[in-house]
Amino acid sequence: MVEYRIIPTVSFSEKIGELVTMLKHIREVTLIDVANLSQSDLDYRHDESSNSIGSLLLHIASIEFVHQIVSSENRDLTADEYIKWKSALELGAKAREDIKGHTLAYYLNELHQVRQVTLTLLKSKQDNWLAEEKKWGNGIPHNNYYLWFHVLEEEISHRGQIRMIMRLLRNNDSNL
Repeated sequence: MVEYRIIPTVSFSEKIGELVTMLKHIREVTLIDVANLSQSDLDYRHDESSNSIGSLLLHIASIEFVHQIVSSENRDLTADEYIKWKSALELGAKAREDIKGHTLAYYLNELHQVRQVTLTLLKSKQDNWLAEEKKWGNGIPHNNYYLWFHVLEEEISHRGQIRMIMRLLRNNDSNL
């Protein structure tokens, strides 16, 4: 059952536990939204330039993976990591070509595997880690709290796109 409270999570420091509560809530709602989608639903694109639900789910996982690396290891992706996640990170034409033909179980597994690493990472941190400041290559400062806020906003934003695609898909089906 989806929880509607932001509270600390057991085994995490207070603020990180609250962040974990938000991550879990947002993911539970995403999973409910996509629960009954078929492979063809996941691959559906409204037009030639749109993303599929499958590509958006993989994008959500890829953004979380990148933020694990940036926030905990203070580095960019390795060449091998970039090869694995490139299409999902960048979306666009390459993703439309590469990300298709997968079952819902495939996407759910990717989301789950990345999330397990996130939870292990966050369990190892204390609240002061959230406030640690760094600078992007262009000199603009950021902190770990912002990075994880961005993970949250990415999933919420793309879940909105997924819902829109699902409406288009239902409308398309009713016109047949």
